[in-house]
Amino acid sequence: EGCGNGACTNELCASCLGFQPLDHNAAAIRALELYKMNAKLCGRHSAAFPDNSNNLFPPREDFREVHYLTEEKVYEILSICEGKKDYSPLIRVIGRIFSNADGLVQSFRKDKEQHPNTKEQHPNTKEQHPNTKEQRKTHQANDEDKDEDDKERTTAMEQESEASASMEGATGSTENRLGPVEVSVDIEAVRRVYDRLLSNEKMESAFLNALVYLTPNVELDLTYLDVYDTNPDYLNIFIIVMENSSLHSPEYLEMAMPLFCKCMSKLPLPALAKLTRLWSQYSVEHIRRMMETFQQLITYTVISNEYDSDSLVNDDECVVAAAKCLKLVFYANVLGGDLDTGHNEEEEPASESSELTLQELLGEERSNKKGPRVDPLEKELGVRTLDCRRPLIPFEEFVNEPLNDVLEMDKDFTFFKVDSESKFSFQSCPFILNACTKSLGLYYDNRISMYSERRITALYSLVQGQQLNPYLRLKVRRDHIIDDALVRLEMIAMENPADLRKQLFVEFEGEQGVDEGGVSKEFFQLVLEEMFNPDIGMFTYDESTKLFWYNPSSLENEAQFTLIGIILGLAIYNNCILDVHFPMVVYRKLMGKKGTYLDLTDSHPVLYQSLRELLEYEGDVEEDMMITFQISQTDLFGDPITYDLKENGDKIPVNADNRKEFVSLYSDYILNKSVERQFKAFRRGFQMVTNESPLKCLFRPEEVELLICGSRNLDFQALEETTEYDGGYSKDCRIIKDFWETVHSFGEEDKRLFLQFTTGTDRAPVGGLGKLKMIIAKNGPDTDRLPTSHTCFNALLLPEYDSKEKLKERLLKAITYAKGFGML
Repeated sequence: EGCGNGACTNELCASCLGFQPLDHNAAAIRALELYKMNAKLCGRHSAAFPDNSNNLFPPREDFREVHYLTEEKVYEILSICEGKKDYSPLIRVIGRIFSNADGLVQSFRKDKEQHPNTKEQHPNTKEQHPNTKEQRKTHQANDEDKDEDDKERTTAMEQESEASASMEGATGSTENRLGPVEVSVDIEAVRRVYDRLLSNEKMESAFLNALVYLTPNVELDLTYLDVYDTNPDYLNIFIIVMENSSLHSPEYLEMAMPLFCKCMSKLPLPALAKLTRLWSQYSVEHIRRMMETFQQLITYTVISNEYDSDSLVNDDECVVAAAKCLKLVFYANVLGGDLDTGHNEEEEPASESSELTLQELLGEERSNKKGPRVDPLEKELGVRTLDCRRPLIPFEEFVNEPLNDVLEMDKDFTFFKVDSESKFSFQSCPFILNACTKSLGLYYDNRISMYSERRITALYSLVQGQQLNPYLRLKVRRDHIIDDALVRLEMIAMENPADLRKQLFVEFEGEQGVDEGGVSKEFFQLVLEEMFNPDIGMFTYDESTKLFWYNPSSLENEAQFTLIGIILGLAIYNNCILDVHFPMVVYRKLMGKKGTYLDLTDSHPVLYQSLRELLEYEGDVEEDMMITFQISQTDLFGDPITYDLKENGDKIPVNADNRKEFVSLYSDYILNKSVERQFKAFRRGFQMVTNESPLKCLFRPEEVELLICGSRNLDFQALEETTEYDGGYSKDCRIIKDFWETVHSFGEEDKRLFLQFTTGTDRAPVGGLGKLKMIIAKNGPDTDRLPTSHTCFNALLLPEYDSKEKLKERLLKAITYAKGFGML
């Protein structure tokens, strides 16, 4: 109908001359388009706006001249609304600005144009955006100038970390320190506005509805227009939205957050890195809130849907996008923690297999031949999870158990190794997976490598006419187990290291046991018992910590230490648990980090305490301590040996100015230099087996220890609940009830002997005893025979003894005198 003014000049108005008439549907569509673009309305006139002399409906202030918000403007409108007790004008402004990408980008700026005394400049947005290429370059350079965190920590542990960092600087290492990340949005102002407005329920709905309308347009902008490249301030949208403390509420999780996370995941890598660096400067409370928001979105989505082999959680766009966003918070958590980006072990070149030429001829390509993949965000940030001594939030809180429960790890592994470009794998976000799930992924990787080596060997034998040998076979004598294993493994390592990645089969000479896993377990145990025997002198044992450390004075050659490394690698590769007792620094060194002062806490606690007292001493260090840069140790025969930490160290006294350097050099000598020969050989053996494995990119050092050593926490209640029965037994049988009452009554040592007898190891697997599938099978009627076991299959063969006392006596005798294998 138009405005009714015959002389109307508004070309969008039906009253304007030359306007083409529209039917009702076309008019409705046109009206929506005009509303979306905030088209200018005509003045009040004639039919459309009849004169209302009674003024029953006075005109309402709609603040349409406000194109973006400042903290002052929000408070000004809020004040007007509070005076009239009508909040609808502010709700409309919030809805209009927060649903418009351009308006939100310009809002809450730190720019001078937004000073409260220059409100008349608000409509002029040209001054706030770099329009020329030169302006944009300058703006972007200012935004991305600094990329690390300068937070100071005040707790005792953090003070030690800072002291360690100072010591590292004295020895030429660099500590990754963050400077403030420059953004144009005033984050504190945004937080104050949210705090003021979110107490009003109607305002909360306005923010929610605005975000629902905002996200589709933002997704289109990021997908097709490369908006961040032309205007880095586009990141302000995500900074402002993520300050909303109500994002974890059910309404947001259901209506707004899925698409918003999808938008955020489409940001280019530099933008994601900048957002991560910015968040790393936030307080722990803010980082935790964001982490919990994305975690709740993943959990809410997972429990609201049903997944199976045809409908995978990997195909759920909401869960995938939320996991990608959670990765930003995870790395912000790493960057904001105590970092040590220096002190990296030198990587040795991986041994190449002699079969590579044949593989190339056959079109075979080893996956990850050049080592494990590097996460693009990790590379952009220049930091690894391993570099973080202590994160702001414990890593365990980033694990999402409901997701782990529904994840089809075999499918996810395929996406990780084969379809990583087209399919999402949660192994690219390993922080969200628990150690049990990751170990299953590693198991699939190891098994596929075994089958691949078996297939290549078969093809090789056809081409070369050699004898087919698809397995890694070791035939050893119990009384010469080290010599036999060392000779065989050393020959394999020299001739063709790829053979170490074949499936292991061990045979004890003179014994009938067929290796389905149990014989290998005993082989590993016997080798380690021999290697760690203090009489051999390869390792020293600390009675207070119950841990082993390399003997700097060891007379054994490097091959012995290489064998230990190979054994550890083979244990991981063949899914065996070992009874080894190393301090955590060994696993950190295996993953690529050198030992530092803080690593002495568990490896050399007495020395750590002494050095800490030296650092904290308030008296005259030089006069009272009388220490120089020359240290003394005893060798294998008890004779003293001296070592200069610096040239002419015996003439350089330690004082208050150089004590940090002394502590750093002393720690480096004890943990790195003094055992360099032994550790390099050890690591070389370990990498012969694992260098093509995703071990490094999936696991943290403490998880590698769990993978190798299993858990010391034995929950026999969980084992009882998951045990299966065969041969006529069930959980309700008298003998089974007597059996579990007997086992639960055992002391800690007898429980470990029982596990050793039944499974081949006295440790629980990753995930606890509940993950151990034990079988108890009937082995005939009452008899004087002892129980027997198939350690390969975790199976206990139990006769149906006629009394509980006899059951206990026979079982204790069996687990106490269990050595060797035979055929049943």
